[in-house]
Amino acid sequence: MSSDRAAPLSFRRARLVAGGAVPLAWYNLVAKKPRLIRASAGIGFAVLLMVMQLGFEAAFFNSSFQIIRALDADLVIASVHKYSFVTQQPFAPDLVDKAGAVPGVASASPLYAHWFDTYWKNPSDGKVLLVRAFAFDPDRPVFRFPEVRAQAHELKAADGVLVDRRARPFLGMDPPPPSSEINGRRMRVVGSFALGPDFQSDGTVMMSAQTMRQLFPETGVEAGIIKLAPGADRNSVIKRLRAALPPDIAVLTKAQLLDLERKFQATLSSAGPIFAMGTIVGFVVGMLISYQVIYADLSEQLPQYATLKAMGYRRFYLIRTVLEQAALSALAGWLPAFVLSLGLYRLIAELALIPLAMSAGIALVSLFLTLGMCLVSAALAVRRVLATDPAEVF
Repeated sequence: MSSDRAAPLSFRRARLVAGGAVPLAWYNLVAKKPRLIRASAGIGFAVLLMVMQLGFEAAFFNSSFQIIRALDADLVIASVHKYSFVTQQPFAPDLVDKAGAVPGVASASPLYAHWFDTYWKNPSDGKVLLVRAFAFDPDRPVFRFPEVRAQAHELKAADGVLVDRRARPFLGMDPPPPSSEINGRRMRVVGSFALGPDFQSDGTVMMSAQTMRQLFPETGVEAGIIKLAPGADRNSVIKRLRAALPPDIAVLTKAQLLDLERKFQATLSSAGPIFAMGTIVGFVVGMLISYQVIYADLSEQLPQYATLKAMGYRRFYLIRTVLEQAALSALAGWLPAFVLSLGLYRLIAELALIPLAMSAGIALVSLFLTLGMCLVSAALAVRRVLATDPAEVF
């Protein structure tokens, strides 16, 4: 009975296709709204997994790069042993002065940093928590933050610090308190800036080099921030710097420093492989879901495809129709998942204070992955259509 009912509908569809009125793949997709909703929900769930993983990965890298991007530098000198910007590899301050004397260099300023031994006391509840600390000469600010540059002179005061008002709330830096303690030493908060945490640090404080030496007497320079003279050839200055400095000091452009950090986070740290594996898992889950969805649809539509075969339609046409239907199913699942992810991105970014934002790259990669998993699933499921014998169906 079911075959008898299916045949008239199949012929009507065949006439529509032959006349070019409605593509058969589209007709199959929207013929039954409950089935379309079920398929979109299943594929969309897998898409959402991939989009969130891609977003978290991008946020991780962006948060790792934000302090490097904020450096007011044309070139950076650092220890050759510094495989990541957050590793402690100090060198002698006199090397920065030597770099500043190289022809073509307008200025060379030292940057001091401590990432894992600076403890901030929340003035509200007394909890002591780890933060990162940067220090520089107040007369030569090394960061591009307008607020830091405007308030740098305040750091000349004894024990004066700037705090990050976008730090995590449990640090008690927003609003900036009048004072607090760092490593048990009383500090006066002379201003604030807006940076935000990353996946390693919850907050940031900035101070003068003199203040940092009082906290850490053995402090060395972590990086030399080089500004070129107007009209100076960068490559020529790099050669002069490498000739003037010892071989254990690297001379890098900001782009090279960012690339160094990117390679470390992507290959040497555990974070890069974890996010990549999450995306792969989402893709595999999506393939399984899309295969089940497409296989179920083809099983339900088998009489219609058998009718087309009986009418003389070639294998190529049947394969193309199945792949088109899979591509349309991918779009039907990707679009609502993409819209939902925009809201989730904004919510998580506000709650977790991480730079989680949709980009054209994430959108395109997620779309291509969605199309890929659906088309591969369709290529596996289409064998059922090709193996169908119209005589057995009817």
